[in-house]
Amino acid sequence: MTDSITPRQFAHSDGVGDWHADEGSAWALFRTGSFAAGARFVDAIAEIADAVNHHPDVDLRYGTVLVRTSSHDAGGLTTRDVDLARRISDAAAELELPVETSRH
Repeated sequence: MTDSITPRQFAHSDGVGDWHADEGSAWALFRTGSFAAGARFVDAIAEIADAVNHHPDVDLRYGTVLVRTSSHDAGGLTTRDVDLARRISDAAAELELPVETSRH
C-alpha cells in the first residue's frame, strides 16, 4: 500500500512542477497544438498507466489534454500519484508538449 499525502506534499514533490494539487486529486493541462498530437500523448499516458497499474482521468480536446490523478482506494492523493505525474510530465517533455501553468 502506498502512503497518503496532502496536496501540499504532492506540490512539494520533485518532478511535479507541471501539476496543480487540490483536495483529493492533482491535475495538469498540456498544450498539444493538434488533436493528432493529443491522441499520441494519450497513447503514451495509457502505456505509462498500464505499466504502473494506476490510471488517471484523461480529457482529450483539440489542442489540449487534461490529466487528473487520484488514488480512489486511499480517498485522495498518494505517492503513486506523484510517480504517475512525474512519468506523464516526462512523456510530455519527450513529445515537446508545453504545460499550461495558469490555474483554471
